[in-house]
Amino acid sequence: MHVSHRLVDLSLGVPATIGSLAAEQGLRARLEALGLRPGQTVQVLRRASWSGPLHIRVGMTELMLRRRDAACVALAA
Repeated sequence: MHVSHRLVDLSLGVPATIGSLAAEQGLRARLEALGLRPGQTVQVLRRASWSGPLHIRVGMTELMLRRRDAACVALAA
């Protein structure tokens, strides 16, 4: 099983735990409002083509997230 260090690199369908958010305050607040908080379980469901957004699941919520924002989400080792 492959677990990466950032959400943007996580393999499809692999659950992982969020470790930290490496983003400026405004983006950090937005990510936390979407449910992306340390300790939460996250999973990448789909990747849009042409560097489009990621379709992810955080807990029981599904959402679309830009890849550059997903790159700010570090996963627990």
